[in-house]
Amino acid sequence: MATPLMLAAVVVATSIAAALVALLLLASWPIQGRRRTAFAPAEGPLEQAVFLFDDQELVDATGAARALLGAIPGPGSEWARLSRYLCQRLRGFDAEMRSLAERGELALRDASGDLRVRAEWLGQLARLTVTDLSAEGQGVLVDALSHKAQEAELAALRDTLAAAPVLIWRTNDDGAVIWANHAYLDAVAEQRDDGEDTLTWPVPALFPDPGTAVNTPRRQMLPPVGGRVALWFDCHGQRLPDGIVHFALPADAAVKAEASLREFVQTLSKTFAHLPTGLAIFDRQRQLALFNPALVDLTGAGVEFLSARPTLYAFLDRLRERHVIPEPKDYATWRQQMMDLEKQASCGLYEETWSLPSGQTYHVVGRPHPDGAVAFLLEDITAEITLTRRFRSEIELGQAVVDTVEEAIVVFSPAGELILSNSAYDALWGVEPQLTLGKVTVVDSIRRWQDLSQPDPAFGDIRDFVLALEDRAEWTADLRLLAGDMLGCRIVPLSGGATLVAFARQRVARPFRRRARRIRRGDPMAAGPAVV
Repeated sequence: MATPLMLAAVVVATSIAAALVALLLLASWPIQGRRRTAFAPAEGPLEQAVFLFDDQELVDATGAARALLGAIPGPGSEWARLSRYLCQRLRGFDAEMRSLAERGELALRDASGDLRVRAEWLGQLARLTVTDLSAEGQGVLVDALSHKAQEAELAALRDTLAAAPVLIWRTNDDGAVIWANHAYLDAVAEQRDDGEDTLTWPVPALFPDPGTAVNTPRRQMLPPVGGRVALWFDCHGQRLPDGIVHFALPADAAVKAEASLREFVQTLSKTFAHLPTGLAIFDRQRQLALFNPALVDLTGAGVEFLSARPTLYAFLDRLRERHVIPEPKDYATWRQQMMDLEKQASCGLYEETWSLPSGQTYHVVGRPHPDGAVAFLLEDITAEITLTRRFRSEIELGQAVVDTVEEAIVVFSPAGELILSNSAYDALWGVEPQLTLGKVTVVDSIRRWQDLSQPDPAFGDIRDFVLALEDRAEWTADLRLLAGDMLGCRIVPLSGGATLVAFARQRVARPFRRRARRIRRGDPMAAGPAVV
């Protein structure tokens, strides 16, 4: 009896297992089917892009054709945008289309063979069929979010290129323009002088030879059209697998600045050419960047040598060879002096007078300039030094002559400053004006006289006479020193408003002496000379 029960249990277990397997198979079958159909080609062929044109006017187009036109950016008619799109991909498309009426039918493919264009001439109409062979039978369902993100990125890139203020265009290996941004198209429209507003592809090249070197800018000019000024650009080229992309950056400001700089340099050069002072400017590498003809005359270095842009040390070596620099005791010391010269000049501290073996004297000044440059000025001051020495010799001779006079002499300027005295004056009053700090005035001198003399109103008269500019006539006075000696004082007006005061000792005392005093303004006794 146990055997039937066991058989029944086995049958039930087998049935349950079979049912579970069937359920699992049924549950897994739809998922696999969905996975296959989600990435399977769409049912039916993709719609072809077919255009029907009457000359350059679009008469009709399929949905795919209108979608293609909507995806092509840029200004212009439907034909202008479509031809621009196809010219970028099909070499010689524009030339082939011009012969469509004669040939009746054309078939074109791009270099990769993925894009095919079939053109047919239908009486007065032209029908173009654009087929992407790589997409035939590949109608893959695309995730909506991914497609939207790609479109947003593409729109952002298009807007960026359209708003770029620089000219950007691409050329194929033949040099034909196959793509351009709005700035380039606007420049082409401005350069056209035929009055037409519509651009056709391929657009003309603005620059005949923009250059093919990578990262090597070339300056190009667009000639003036219609009364406009010429436009300058710095053109850069970058090679790509299918051609070259070009960038033209506006360079008008740089060209104007360079022109102004050239004019400024020319003006400076003309000015420096007439300067008697030699000028030498060394750049931050200490190479000669600018010199004037006076430098050639003063140094005798030669135009060829200076035009070769020697270094500062080579220039100084040439001056040493030409004996246009103080002769050094030894070469090592001289080199150290030249290094110190450069350091001092770069800090604006170098100024020196060179006494040359030839007897000439040069005044040399070193000054720093912007960007690390150093300028040296050489001036021949031989005549000035000679004249100064001559004047100094004459002054010393005149002082020696005055010192031989026994009479104590002092001369005051119109401003009352002591400008000359002799040794007799210094000995009489115990002063040394040459060693006195600052200026010695008539007030200081009279104060010294009063310290060594008895009171006398003549001191005030002398002060007023020295500072007066009118009513000046020679007069005399007698003064008595504290030691009891009598001094005869003579006040003499000199040319230019100067005044000479002379003192002489009187050997015989005279109790009374008649003297003529300067008449003070407003003195009620101005009718005649005062009598003492």
